[in-house]
Amino acid sequence: MSIEVKIPQLPESVADATIVSWHKRPGDTVQRDETLVDIETDKVVLEVPAPEDGVLGDIVEDEGSVVTAGQVIGHVEKGEGKKKGTKPAAGAAGKDEDGGKDTQRPQDTAGEPDRAGGDQAPSLSPAVRKLVAEHDLDPARIEGSGKGGRILKEDVLRHLQAQAPAKSASAPEAAPAETEAAQTASEPRPEPGTPEARPEKRVPMTRLRARVAERLVEAQQTAAMLTTFNEVNMKPVMDLRAQYKDRFEKRHGVRLGFMSFFVKAATEALKRFPEVNASIDGRDIVYHGYFDIGIAVSSPRGLVVPILRDTDALTMPDIERAIADFGQQAEDGSLGIEDLTGGTFTISNGGVFGSLLSTPIINPPQSAILGMHRIQERPVAEHGEVVIRPMMYLALSYDHRLVDGREAVQFLVTIKDMLEDPTRLLLEV
Repeated sequence: MSIEVKIPQLPESVADATIVSWHKRPGDTVQRDETLVDIETDKVVLEVPAPEDGVLGDIVEDEGSVVTAGQVIGHVEKGEGKKKGTKPAAGAAGKDEDGGKDTQRPQDTAGEPDRAGGDQAPSLSPAVRKLVAEHDLDPARIEGSGKGGRILKEDVLRHLQAQAPAKSASAPEAAPAETEAAQTASEPRPEPGTPEARPEKRVPMTRLRARVAERLVEAQQTAAMLTTFNEVNMKPVMDLRAQYKDRFEKRHGVRLGFMSFFVKAATEALKRFPEVNASIDGRDIVYHGYFDIGIAVSSPRGLVVPILRDTDALTMPDIERAIADFGQQAEDGSLGIEDLTGGTFTISNGGVFGSLLSTPIINPPQSAILGMHRIQERPVAEHGEVVIRPMMYLALSYDHRLVDGREAVQFLVTIKDMLEDPTRLLLEV
């Protein structure tokens, strides 16, 4: 009996998806709910499970194909899987019946155990699978710390670190490879100006990168975008954090970072300046009576912006815990579409990469975005004296169609004042 493998219902805002990789090949044994294939939307990577126990019959849509909800991409046949050494099923690697070249792309088998024993490959996120393939690792030898024993990226890194001493001990045996490398280095280099001397690599843009590019261009073309700057003395926050960070972590089980201070300060500023928390819909202004702040997070696929919901009701431990979870989920590719949808304001921290000053681009249809930057000690004047303080530049990019310059400047000053006197965050003054 043949059972169709279909693309699941996609989120309302997503029209189609791209097949990233198949975890199985025709003839392989599959189990119900086991991940068969990863598909990428412009926001997240989704896993398509096997509909029933059986054998993967054929692959209708290969990697790189654009698919829509409900589309058939393969079939599962009830029965036993192929045994080691058996001829691949139709559509597997090799030549077709008329002797032509096989059109199916090689499958990613990194981390898949020998099917002869009927073992199943562990469910790996795209980021983990890539890391496993790059280092030619066996996932069965890696201890997973995720939910249900799932292997996370840090598990792979920990496994690699544990292997490092063994590799160092065998370093003297690498002399032949070093000799070969030296011989390669001594070979004549291509003549300047020839195609060989100017190599290029062309790869398709990921859906996430394409969507980010589309939204950035949209923001610049549709919004009257300006940026106002200010600087904040981070010493009060740093002193408070140094005083309480150990007790904070011991009690709440999460580190006390800077982001929770900025989220709380931004939330209070959004209450005072509702235009910054609003958006434009056609010829209407939508004032949001809630505060959903997006936190820009770097991931192996690119920049993603998961949303902290109702930040006015969150405590600082809640915020730090949620941000830590978002960072981990971004790393292992497990962010859901609901995590990335919505948002009334965004905070981007380029300082973690060393940025001293930048002009962040608004995330439509939001009306503003706050940019944090690197903390750097600089001489400043205080009470008529020059002192050295840890300073951070802040940038607020805003849509001038909705937010006037006065409100934008006062919004940023409100954040500055609260960070330079953190007790205001508790008293809301």
